[in-house]
Amino acid sequence: MTDEQRPQTPEDPRGRLEEKILTDHARLGPDDTFRFACHPGVSCFNKCCSDVNIFLSPYDVLRLKRRLGMTSSDFLDKYALLPVQKDMKTPVVMLRMNDDEVRTCPFLTDGGCGIYSDRPWPCRMYPLGLAAQKDTPDGWRGDRFYFLLQEEGCRGFEESHQWTVREWLDDQGIDEYDEWGEAYKELTLHEFFADGGVLSPQKMHMLFTACYDLEKFREFVFDSTLLQRFDVDEDFVEEMRHDDEALLRFAFLWLRFSLFGEPTVKAKADVVDAFKGSLDKREVFRSQPATARDEDKA
Repeated sequence: MTDEQRPQTPEDPRGRLEEKILTDHARLGPDDTFRFACHPGVSCFNKCCSDVNIFLSPYDVLRLKRRLGMTSSDFLDKYALLPVQKDMKTPVVMLRMNDDEVRTCPFLTDGGCGIYSDRPWPCRMYPLGLAAQKDTPDGWRGDRFYFLLQEEGCRGFEESHQWTVREWLDDQGIDEYDEWGEAYKELTLHEFFADGGVLSPQKMHMLFTACYDLEKFREFVFDSTLLQRFDVDEDFVEEMRHDDEALLRFAFLWLRFSLFGEPTVKAKADVVDAFKGSLDKREVFRSQPATARDEDKA
């Protein structure tokens, strides 16, 4: 199940929302229709941008911190909440609302959303939600369906504009966000967790840093021995130095390798020989820290 909009309680919000969706909402396909519009002429305009829980994906944070001209660390410190829940399998990042009477979104202005073109996935989707299962290892796409989130007091449903689900997703620019969401889902819904696996605090921290704090992950990539030990395309390496999206793509590959043992990153031949005993490990690594030490930096 993907992160959805507007859970009603901070305790296990994704699980509770999943249960509610499956029991209370009609399932919509790409060609099903609904009526909705949101604009300054609607009486409830801006009122939905308060007292909501918005889950942020790694790509949401990338877009927002870039829009605001901030580092990831500064964005997370100022605009994010990192709730810790019992039995939490992966990190949860939520948008921090203002500390005012109605908990308004920090990006809300009198004219509407102040970061509209870079607004997070849940804000783009509304009034649609998406429920989706992980794709299967043999290539079958997991079951997915859309549903309407008809919030109390929302007058957008009284407007005459009719959309198909497909038209709405295209209008809201969902495709790019969904591509990144699918990549992140490969981590959060990995079979490691389905089989009862639990990440150590160190690995949980590594997953969070690589996905959400890109400047720190870039330091890890370029200041450790990682690039000496793994075969990464030189053009890709240069792209990662300056392009956050390239770095995030590598972060997903690195995490699937380092957390779950998938062959998404390939060790250099001399490193493989060193661990097989053919070479002197100290010479290969130039007396640099081993993998576990490097992971501590992430």
